[in-house]
Amino acid sequence: MLFKRLPVSSNHAGDVNNARHIAYTEWGDPDNLHIVVCVHGLTRNCRDFDFLAEALAADCRVICVDVVGRGQSDWLADVADYDNYSLYLSDAVALLKHIGALGNDRIQLDWVGISMGGLMGMMLAIQPRLPLPLPIPIRRLIMSDIGPLIPAAALARIAQYLGKDPHFASFNEFEAYMKKISVSFGPLTEVQWHHLALHSVREYGDGTYGFLYDPGIAASFKKHLSQDIDLWAQWDELNVSTLILRGMESDLLQAETAREMQVRGARAQLIELPGIGHAPMLISDDQIAIARNFLLAPE
Repeated sequence: MLFKRLPVSSNHAGDVNNARHIAYTEWGDPDNLHIVVCVHGLTRNCRDFDFLAEALAADCRVICVDVVGRGQSDWLADVADYDNYSLYLSDAVALLKHIGALGNDRIQLDWVGISMGGLMGMMLAIQPRLPLPLPIPIRRLIMSDIGPLIPAAALARIAQYLGKDPHFASFNEFEAYMKKISVSFGPLTEVQWHHLALHSVREYGDGTYGFLYDPGIAASFKKHLSQDIDLWAQWDELNVSTLILRGMESDLLQAETAREMQVRGARAQLIELPGIGHAPMLISDDQIAIARNFLLAPE
């Protein structure tokens, strides 16, 4: 695994304060023409994919990115920009250009996204809508527990902890709290929980511990709590091979939405996972096997 940082230009002309770096990890042979890009959920980070990336590295070049404001990527100068999806997408295109994925028609580009990362993949795959369309298409898309209809009630639940920015006296206290609010990830081993905690924590100057994301993300997120988010029009434009993973206890991707995703737009494959809510994290062996089988299956 290699850890790298990429400078990206400002999304706003003349705004020098918005110049930033995005961080990512890279796995596998850098000359491999099968590239898999992995993007995390709302407040998570690229190290969530270490287990999946390690399992794919012999067959693919795997790029796992920290979306701006998360993990080791820079925070935005204006928190209102966390609501600007075109900024996220332009950063993704800049990264693809940087790693040499654009302009080479021999490359097979696949996308794995958990929650927010899945929506980013969907938007990138419907190229005509983008201000920066991809010169090569996304071939296969995995969306973990996200769909084109996001209930306001699920957003309100997330808002209960998002942006509170709690501080903890010790790493152990932080880890226990992270496990408590992340129980919907489903059954993970103690090693896996510890890995998530270790790469989700930041230590402050006063010796306390907190989450490794900008709490300002909450400011823009809370604008969307009054009504469902409806992206069916975008989903109906999606025509790439798509796999949907749904936690059977999820309140964010409801069962009826997932069923409709099988007959509209991409006509996705659907796998539902018992004992899991929001979201399947592609860490357990069974979920990694599902992703590998989909991404590495013959054309």
